[in-house]
Amino acid sequence: MLHRFFIALVASFMMFSVSYTVQADNLSLPEAATTADVKVNLPQPYVVKKGDTLWDIANYFFKDPHKWLKIWEKNIYITNPDLIYPGNKIWFNTQKKKQGGLSTLRPQPTIISKPVERLGGKIDTSLLITALSRQGFVSPKAIDGVGYLLDSEDERLNYGANDHVYIKMQQPANEGELFDVFRSDDTIYDPDTGKAIGILVKHLGQIEITGEKDGIYRGVILKTFEEISRGDRLKPAIHIDTKIQPNFPDRTLHGKVLYIRNDAAEAGQNQVIAINLGISAGMKAGTALSIHRAGRKIKDRITGHEVTLPEEKIGELLVLVAHQDASLALVTRSSSSINVGDVVRNKATR
Repeated sequence: MLHRFFIALVASFMMFSVSYTVQADNLSLPEAATTADVKVNLPQPYVVKKGDTLWDIANYFFKDPHKWLKIWEKNIYITNPDLIYPGNKIWFNTQKKKQGGLSTLRPQPTIISKPVERLGGKIDTSLLITALSRQGFVSPKAIDGVGYLLDSEDERLNYGANDHVYIKMQQPANEGELFDVFRSDDTIYDPDTGKAIGILVKHLGQIEITGEKDGIYRGVILKTFEEISRGDRLKPAIHIDTKIQPNFPDRTLHGKVLYIRNDAAEAGQNQVIAINLGISAGMKAGTALSIHRAGRKIKDRITGHEVTLPEEKIGELLVLVAHQDASLALVTRSSSSINVGDVVRNKATR
């Protein structure tokens, strides 16, 4: 269970400074951790720094940091990465020794805008290339692909790497040309219009054309992620650049998160998402954008009117593969969980 100590407390690369309204929460310590376990003459409180982990705080307070596990299990608030930020204060409450307790400050953030930080240099996405190569978009009109598998030389039903296959093409192909083998998956809809803007496809592998005779093409399967079968369709192979140079569009952009890889409920840093901005909106590999959460609607207790709070920036993304009306993107930074429907816009605006 010791690996729990290393759950991240904070999200890196915050783009704003945060001031807090103090609200103390007394957190009851179990009997296993007492004042005798705490280091003596500690400066109080402990101020959370960017990049801190639970282990850092445990090691600061306790002679035996492993006892923090007991506190971690009893006080889930302090371990929630969405509720604790740099500048948050934690201390051992020496005035309540009988109960034993830690106190923390629950942050009530006030956002103060600062100049936008720019991503610098090339970003290495090589660790995600395998994942990206297994999923993509096609337009509804392109769901049939440019060809499909007919059979193999030995009449097997399923094929793997290095198998030789026969292919029917809907358009001419050259020897040595590469094609991705795919099956259709989920249809992706624009959250505002309800229009189907693309179909998510699952990549099964890749085929190289080796020849053609009487309208039947031959090919060899170079790699597979899943078994390939008769009838699986082909589309031109997509090249994913592992060294992408960030670029910042001049035009005003406004889009939304459409989809989170593997149909997950939330996304965070280094995860792949889809957005409803594509080539038609000027997207290309390397386009850098920010992600924002729409402001909550609350009731003004003084006027009785409904008020919409400002948007809050929760992350940044980098477009990896752009399609006509949608793009696959990598979340490069996040300070909170990202959900379908969150707003995507230029990094220079909030």
